[in-house]
Amino acid sequence: MADNQKNNSETTKTNVQLTYRDAGVDIDAGNKAVELMKRHVRATYRQEVLGDIGGFGGLFALNAGKYRQPVLVSGTDGVGTKLKIAFMADKHDTIGQDGVAMCVNDILVQGAEPLFFLDYLAVGKLEPEKVASIVSGVAMACRESGCALIGGETAEMAGFYPDGEYDIAGFAVGVVDRDKIITGEKVKPGDVIIGLPSSGVHSNGYSLVRKICFDVKKFSIDTYIPEFGRTLGEELLEPTRLYPKACLPLFEKFDIHGMVHITGGGFYDNIPRVLPENCGVEVDTTAWPELPVFKLLQEWGGVAKAEMYRTFNMGIGMILIIPAKQAAAVQADLAARNEKSYLIGKVIAGEHQVELK
Repeated sequence: MADNQKNNSETTKTNVQLTYRDAGVDIDAGNKAVELMKRHVRATYRQEVLGDIGGFGGLFALNAGKYRQPVLVSGTDGVGTKLKIAFMADKHDTIGQDGVAMCVNDILVQGAEPLFFLDYLAVGKLEPEKVASIVSGVAMACRESGCALIGGETAEMAGFYPDGEYDIAGFAVGVVDRDKIITGEKVKPGDVIIGLPSSGVHSNGYSLVRKICFDVKKFSIDTYIPEFGRTLGEELLEPTRLYPKACLPLFEKFDIHGMVHITGGGFYDNIPRVLPENCGVEVDTTAWPELPVFKLLQEWGGVAKAEMYRTFNMGIGMILIIPAKQAAAVQADLAARNEKSYLIGKVIAGEHQVELK
């Protein structure tokens, strides 16, 4: 018995001295990534930001004196399978804007000014330069949106993601006075719909995009598409447009009854979210220029029109619903700031239906 116990004990001994790095997690690489991203992060700081990068939490001193009854509005989202395009192209400096845009555009539709943003980046193997490139896109988009990047997390998860792949999500917080919250409750028949153009596919529908482009058409990421004037990868990686600069100045001047960020679900699923009872909408799909990317995707995939408008933004990324008498003034205000807009429809009596003309 004693000999058996001795043998069992010996078999548990080992001369191997493992480290966290041996298991796939490189703490030194993580520290290098933080150093590389610091200048990008600091460039986004507003005067309300307290402290610096590296703390356990981001500090933001809300200037409550600016508001009568400040209400915080929060939103979170990811980029989705558009990331697969970034992996294929090995281009990572714009994907961060998609993460920011999906969040700040969502809180914007309730009348909120974006205040600060946090990102979550999970990788299989931490490559400091790649992480810094991704975060540079996040920071640029935060600056463009007027919000501070006050924190985030970069998680190295060895063995969880395939080599070269990662996931990114974001979290935005904004503020609006209680009596200025845009809820859609004031929307009524006779109101008109103004659409702000998108920059392209944005960050929705990429499972169908990839099915069409790579499974059906057998394109490569570097295939040059004459209608785009650039490669397929360049077109599909065009980042989601940020709408705060275009829309925030309108909130103080006009009576915005409702707003819609056209994301997954397209026109059919997103517009009804802001419609009160007894209201539907009629949309004139000829009222704005057709983007080549949607025309070609529809042709390449043999996709029905209704499916296109339920999957993609179709060239309109943000919708404003306003009183008809203010339409000309709103469009003039946008035009004065070099912002394009289109009068694309109206609110009609109904039960949340979306009618495409």
